[in-house]
Amino acid sequence: MAADSTDNTPETPAPGEDFIRAQIRRDNALGTYDGRVHTRFPPEPNGYLHLGHAKSIFLNFGVASEFGGRCNLRFDDTNPTKEDTEYVDSIREDVRWLGGDWQAGEYYASDYFERLYDYAQQLIRMGKAYVDDLSADEIREYRGTLTEPGRESPWRGRSVEENLDLFRRMRAGEFPDGMRVLRAKIDMAAPNLVMRDPTLYRIRHAAHHRTGDKWPIYPLYDYTHCLSDSLEGVTHSLCTLEFANNRELYDWVLDTLGIYHPRQYEFARLNVTHTVLSKRKLIQLVESGHVRGWDDPRMPTLCGLRRRGVPPEALREFCARVGMARANSTVEYAMLEFCIREHLNAHAPRLMAVLDPLRVIIENYPQGQVEEFDMPLHPEDPSHGDRKVSFAREIWIERDDFRLEPPKKYHRLSPGAEVRLRYAYFITCREAVVDARGKVTELRCLYDPQSRGGQSPDGRRVKGTIHWVSALHAREAEIRLYEQLFAVENPDVAPEGGTFLDNVNPHSLRIARGLLEPALANIGTGVSVQFERLGYFCKDKDSTPEMPVFNRTISLRDTWAKLEKQQTTRD
Repeated sequence: MAADSTDNTPETPAPGEDFIRAQIRRDNALGTYDGRVHTRFPPEPNGYLHLGHAKSIFLNFGVASEFGGRCNLRFDDTNPTKEDTEYVDSIREDVRWLGGDWQAGEYYASDYFERLYDYAQQLIRMGKAYVDDLSADEIREYRGTLTEPGRESPWRGRSVEENLDLFRRMRAGEFPDGMRVLRAKIDMAAPNLVMRDPTLYRIRHAAHHRTGDKWPIYPLYDYTHCLSDSLEGVTHSLCTLEFANNRELYDWVLDTLGIYHPRQYEFARLNVTHTVLSKRKLIQLVESGHVRGWDDPRMPTLCGLRRRGVPPEALREFCARVGMARANSTVEYAMLEFCIREHLNAHAPRLMAVLDPLRVIIENYPQGQVEEFDMPLHPEDPSHGDRKVSFAREIWIERDDFRLEPPKKYHRLSPGAEVRLRYAYFITCREAVVDARGKVTELRCLYDPQSRGGQSPDGRRVKGTIHWVSALHAREAEIRLYEQLFAVENPDVAPEGGTFLDNVNPHSLRIARGLLEPALANIGTGVSVQFERLGYFCKDKDSTPEMPVFNRTISLRDTWAKLEKQQTTRD
């Protein structure tokens, strides 16, 4: 049973429920689709999925699971000049990463090309479609404007027989690209410009990634999409708001043909500050060399987020917090950062690394002695277990953990000050070695042998605790310190005389040579960890046994104020 396509008013949601789930609940109560819930995620295989697609993936697969239904993965592959199996493979991987389970329900619009062609001939026989010889520019000119009606094509009155003959010859490959199109015959004065005789088929002599050279004509997206939904038995066709005007055509095609009719519902797309989610602009970022490819960890693509170390659970929580609205709005990127930190804080093991090293010699520690300390991998979750960390006379600490002239309330290392080395000993700075330029090159310190494990032997309080790595055992690594690709809140707004590319943050990537405790060098690619006191990092696929590479997923604290201050200063 099909829903009444004229009624698109959603059910009033229950507390904590969005309007889409409320509508599905109402349909199930009325038996609108015999209690079925069948959705689909329908990407075009002409690019990589991005953050905005995550919202649609979670929605379509989520409601299908919640209501005991199913969700298809369907590739709307109607544009052979821009599509490739590379994109198909990447989309599959991204959907699986986010937990989408389409079981055996993987489909392609190209599966239906023969059926779509038959439906087009049916529309011609009904007098509802015709072959037009106007060029693309002429069709746009004839369409009219929002305030002026369009004009009918001179070829609109062709007979059914002539239209069928020309359409079949189009399929036979008789005509060159752009010479003719098939258009729906609706109303050139319709208030909705979409309904002014939209194009259904165009001639395109191009090989398709699945059908090869079989088809010299290809259906347009709006025509294909609704028919694919119908053929697959979809119940709720969920899409973003930019397709709201297209719903009238969606309904017209299905009602005119008199076939099974799902209903389309639109929800607000995901807009996020400090990023762009336009496929066209993402392509420009790649082709202009501002990033190192589609999976660059600065990109909002799902493969880029995955490579950066963003957990899928954090994206799910982010999309849940954003919710399903019927009006577009923009979400602060800080909300995504919060969700990432919240998940990694609970689940990522914590180890030690030094990114800007300063050598420390512990003068009273025995020469040649090496100790091992048992350290928890997560201080709040014993289930992570422990690891052993070696300690010796020379260690590295962060340069920022020492000041020759410390400011007030500075509780780290300075001349004469005492700090706790994480899980190791108390040390006191006796001397700072300074070179001719005034740069500190080395610290000479003393340790308290009675403070093993970082415990105070006599109850004295030491406020500062810093991390470290043994100089004898440290492993060198390349550390890629990523900031947001755009420092401005709305990068879509180009500066005067420029483009959105002028808003790219020139400090979005800094590469450091870090020193790691040995256990970090041996973790698997893609594993996320916290470098204690520094942030969350993920081992990159560029790692080699000789040189591990880590991407910073996110710092421990929000950096937006700093970034925007830098941008304001530069401007």
